[in-house]
Amino acid sequence: MARKIIIDTDPGIDDAMAIFFAFQAPQLEVLGLTTTFGNVSVELATQNAITLTEIAKVNVPVAKGVAVPSKIAPRPHPDFVHGADGFGNIDWPAPKGKAIDKSAAQFIVDTVREFPGEVTIIALGPLGNLAKALEIDPEVANLVDEVVLMGGTAIEYGNVSPVAEANIMNDPHAADLVFTAPWQVTMIGLDVTHQVLLDNTVLERIKKANPTEGGFLYDCAQHYINFYSSRFDMDGCYFHDASTIAYVMDPSIFGVELGAVRVACEGIGIGQTIFAPQGMSFPEPHWNDVPMTQVCMEVDSEKLLALFETTLS
Repeated sequence: MARKIIIDTDPGIDDAMAIFFAFQAPQLEVLGLTTTFGNVSVELATQNAITLTEIAKVNVPVAKGVAVPSKIAPRPHPDFVHGADGFGNIDWPAPKGKAIDKSAAQFIVDTVREFPGEVTIIALGPLGNLAKALEIDPEVANLVDEVVLMGGTAIEYGNVSPVAEANIMNDPHAADLVFTAPWQVTMIGLDVTHQVLLDNTVLERIKKANPTEGGFLYDCAQHYINFYSSRFDMDGCYFHDASTIAYVMDPSIFGVELGAVRVACEGIGIGQTIFAPQGMSFPEPHWNDVPMTQVCMEVDSEKLLALFETTLS
């Protein structure tokens, strides 16, 4: 039986990779896309999510979510990474469809209530919609199968500060709520996504096998790859959001460590995901009685990229 998922997203080039990956995976049933600010505004994220459903020709509802962080001032959208349109400035036409008449958080609550114990939430952006869902219905945490999120870092350096990853930095208070709620969280952060390099040879083969989705991803990715190439002197891009889909399809690709995660919400370390490994005790009490997060620390890069390519081809 296919695993039911909701994808919470701020598309975004790597979000597009993840969403097409999920649409094509026979092991997954995408119940809906919920949108948030992050790579782009929530209005553009919603439009882009609808665009992705139309390109893939799937009938999946899109629910618009939070527009700003819960407690801090919004950070600028990273146009230099994803382009002003979120899709690498390829000037794709606006979609024909519309978002549903329900907020992202309410859609999450209602869908989880409809399928108790069966829904996995895959979060690809800042975590405001998940925090809002907990606010609307705190019991929903006990009814979610798993929360798999792309964000954070345990020991790897950050990408928006020396210690912070962008999705967590964009709404640290929401992230801390998500990590401390009584649901199973799996964190796929920079510790593993920085171990996987996606290059144009893979994207070209996918484009040849699947001209519709593959061609779109190839065109979008050129802006993204150019950013990474210029910043890190690398031939390709890191494999961030789509790693979550691979994890849900085949967790054996990843090596996981258990521990409590708290998020720094102020000061020089704002946005840092501070990982206290299971079995270690500390004089500071902040990690006491916090649920264990599964933190991905190792990944089989070749197996991951092969799964991505075969699924999209």
